[in-house]
Amino acid sequence: MYAVFETGGKQYRAQVGDELFVERLNAAEGEQVSFERVLLVSDDNETKIGAPVLEGASVKASVLEHGKGPKILVFKYKAKVNHRRRKGHRQPYTKVRVEAIEA
Repeated sequence: MYAVFETGGKQYRAQVGDELFVERLNAAEGEQVSFERVLLVSDDNETKIGAPVLEGASVKASVLEHGKGPKILVFKYKAKVNHRRRKGHRQPYTKVRVEAIEA
């Protein structure tokens, strides 16, 4: 059984036991979170598709850790005017483990 849910403007495909890196959540480590915007739930027999979300469906997960992704460099350059700008960015994330899918 798997589900497709949305959080932080991105969609994730999850099965029970999966560990996912999602956009930073406002939850403490070890805390349980629930994702209510479930778009699709599928098992061996049938597939339920929401329009746009499934009513009463949720994905339960526990927060494992918070962190930052790898650094990316943003470099802006304008020719002939000696303009250069270098800046780094690290995207914050939350690592979660999917505990249950309710549909």
